[in-house]
Amino acid sequence: MGIPGAGAPGPGRRGARALATALLCLHPLLLHSQMAWAEQCGKPSVGGKIFGGRDAPEMRWPWQAALYYQGIHICGAALINTSWVASAAHCFQKSHNPADYRVLLGYHRLKTRTAHGRTATVYRLFVHTDFNKHYFMGRDITLLQLHRPMKISAYIQPACLPTSDMHLPSHSCWITGWGMVTEEVMLGPPYTLQEAEVGILESNLCKLYFQGPGPEGSEYSIHEDMFCAADFRTGKSVCRGDSGGPLVCKLNNTWYLMGLSSWSLPCQQPIGPSVFTRITYFSQWIARHQAGSPPPKPSDIPPEDNRHPQSSGPPTLTNVTSLGNVPQPRSFQALVTSQVSCLLLTALWML
Repeated sequence: MGIPGAGAPGPGRRGARALATALLCLHPLLLHSQMAWAEQCGKPSVGGKIFGGRDAPEMRWPWQAALYYQGIHICGAALINTSWVASAAHCFQKSHNPADYRVLLGYHRLKTRTAHGRTATVYRLFVHTDFNKHYFMGRDITLLQLHRPMKISAYIQPACLPTSDMHLPSHSCWITGWGMVTEEVMLGPPYTLQEAEVGILESNLCKLYFQGPGPEGSEYSIHEDMFCAADFRTGKSVCRGDSGGPLVCKLNNTWYLMGLSSWSLPCQQPIGPSVFTRITYFSQWIARHQAGSPPPKPSDIPPEDNRHPQSSGPPTLTNVTSLGNVPQPRSFQALVTSQVSCLLLTALWML
């Protein structure tokens, strides 16, 4: 007696073949979809005042975010995923309550309302638990998980995250932000996002700028979770209000978030280097928090409200001083000796 259906394409086998055929047909589409998703970071639609900076073209830096604390613009930030934003830990020393913060995305002129601008509420904050514990401004990073994922567009797009083994390039790196133009001058109307190209500075050279004792007698120094960047030839650096904002570098035609604005000397002549949180150092820390924090339940998501959180313009100088500073060494003046300046400039010209 034969087994019923053996050697013949019965209903189960026909279904399996049909499914296999469908998957083969869909494979190019699935692959294309995966590639399209992979390409949705670090590829703005547009190519090509931070101190010494210039107005940035619209849509050139679609990951740039503005961080607001109780209606006041205090820091910059960077979109790294449709639901996640990175910023500096020192921007969150007033409060660790997510409800106190809003994240603005899709803005070019910070006070100009646009149809593509979005105001995001924060679901969870992950301020690095070792921030500033072991040395000055160490572990200066915070992750913000948003209540709602951002819709990708020409105006809103994440920067790509580097892997832990990626090396910093010496060129094609840019800083952006809405911070102060100088130590005394605010960015004025129409509050256009500022951009500046900077070069990465070797840590041993950068350390020549930071040789004074810290507030508690500890030495200022550059550690493995930091790096320095500057443009000594034209004088560009981050300034107050730029904290937490992105430093991105172009690698293989893709923009990667390599740093977050952390601390610096005063943004005045003679210009000194700025210090950035090294994102590659925190690759595993970022991945661990993202994997361990599922999206919020629908009942935990507040009603969507894309109104601008502040109606009266950028913060006053007092507000910038008290919140969102690019922290500066307090125990010595930001005037570098001519010998050190000449050494650094000579080294840069030899690169």
